[in-house]
Amino acid sequence: MKFSVATNFQSDLIPAIKGYPVAELFGKLPSDSVGGGRASFMLAPLGQEQFRSHVKEAGKNGIGFNYLINPACMDNREFTRQGQAALDQLLDFVDGCGVTAVTVSLPFLLPIIKKRHPRLKVRVGVYARVDCVAKARFWEDLGADCITLESIAINRDFAMLQAIRQAVQLELQLIANSNCMIFCPLSGQHMVNLSHASQKGHASRGFMIDYCALRCSAQKLADPTLYLRSEFIRPEDLGSYTELGFNSFKILERGAPTPVLTERVRAYSEGRFSGNLLDLIQPYGYKREPGKGKGRLSGLRRFARYFLRPGVINFAGLVRLKRLAEKRGLIEELEGTPVYLDNAKLDGFLAGFREMDCRKSDCARCGYCASWTEKALRVDPLYRDEMLRLYRDAFDEMYSGELWD
Repeated sequence: MKFSVATNFQSDLIPAIKGYPVAELFGKLPSDSVGGGRASFMLAPLGQEQFRSHVKEAGKNGIGFNYLINPACMDNREFTRQGQAALDQLLDFVDGCGVTAVTVSLPFLLPIIKKRHPRLKVRVGVYARVDCVAKARFWEDLGADCITLESIAINRDFAMLQAIRQAVQLELQLIANSNCMIFCPLSGQHMVNLSHASQKGHASRGFMIDYCALRCSAQKLADPTLYLRSEFIRPEDLGSYTELGFNSFKILERGAPTPVLTERVRAYSEGRFSGNLLDLIQPYGYKREPGKGKGRLSGLRRFARYFLRPGVINFAGLVRLKRLAEKRGLIEELEGTPVYLDNAKLDGFLAGFREMDCRKSDCARCGYCASWTEKALRVDPLYRDEMLRLYRDAFDEMYSGELWD
């Protein structure tokens, strides 16, 4: 078993995960000419020299590095002379840093990289939405070295997982600890929004209201069964996937502090975890470290850099959105634990999906995840009511147009 682990580019990360079966780190510059799977404001500031040093340090410890060239959309720049020149410049930099692999989601990019930089392994990212045999074979025929399957569609579809594994010979990877809603109807828009929010030269200049994340977070509080109607793989359940032939797993999240990433690597390496499963699978709501103040977007200068857009958005409304996101833990660390998913009470949960076809099921009629939610999940009712009220007001302001008046 091996892991591909998100990097936060902090100097204490590599020593902390050394000794675990980490084959590579993955990440990228906060912004570049192609963009990627996270908005720039979600990532810590990072320069080219710091990036180069981090890749070198990983290599010294026997850990490869996977650079993400994985946007869902490049604004059609890949078909322009300027776009091609910028892509070449980025690939030259990445290759020169000693990166061992790159991840793409657009088919046009894979043969370009294979032809111009044959040393680099090319992995296919989750934004390529590979969820069936035909798509997997397409990418294998195109020359991919590895495919990360679309977790929201098939992480619990064991028949499809087995069919894909038997159909192709290349490495297949699964995301272990994502908490997106299964068959998420927001995912297509979210991928494109995030891609442009880290693309240099885009008209948005890094500005983005993460509507999809806000909507997802609100829906989970309104219907807590969605915490379980998700794609996560518990550390204890990795064996259900290795027995199908899956031995490569991806561990998120790039914005997580080192203690959080280390705990995730440890839990999945050892195949066990005791506590709030959301600490492993949620891409926000991290606990504030003792003795440390606020981080991420709390600094006024950093907030202004990405969000202050006079004439584009109502500033007062934007500040209200920022406060909501902070209180929910979307852009700041949390002090309490308003939502608790008891991992110990989920033993046996995954087994029920072996005989279930969620794609054809009506969750409201099925009730399987609802019964496990009652058993394993606790939500602070006062926190829930307050946040749902804040979400309602925020969405009303968006839908009415007040946020842009």
